[in-house]
Amino acid sequence: MTSGEAEVAVTEGKPTRLISGPGILLVWLYGVMVVGAVSRSAYQIATEFDRAPLAYSLSAVAGVVYGFITYTLVRGGETARRAALVCCAAELAGVLIVGTWTLVDPSAFPDATVWSDYGMGYLFIPVLLPLSAIYWLRRARTVKP
Repeated sequence: MTSGEAEVAVTEGKPTRLISGPGILLVWLYGVMVVGAVSRSAYQIATEFDRAPLAYSLSAVAGVVYGFITYTLVRGGETARRAALVCCAAELAGVLIVGTWTLVDPSAFPDATVWSDYGMGYLFIPVLLPLSAIYWLRRARTVKP
């Protein structure tokens, strides 16, 4: 195994670090998305929920998903890596479904969600982030000695 590979040998009693190398950037970006999605949805749900309940609820769900992924990346270990991988796949599916839905039936979303138009309002980070995370998490798979 070369030093440039993301695969890490499991050490006794220590979970595999998922926040080394590009993992640090993923944690930082997911942390920013948690703050953005949760604060935006909390404000919108508290002040104008009746205007676009589906959009605001989906933004809140996105914030929870981002928070869980951030937690699993920081926690580390093989179980956390697998859980993060599943959540990133679900996140990507959500972005693609909601993104397509907002293009096909814009009237269903009187206001934008985090995932509207594939995350265009967030510089497409919501569609690029799970793709990057899935790639990183697949490469960070542990190697048993």
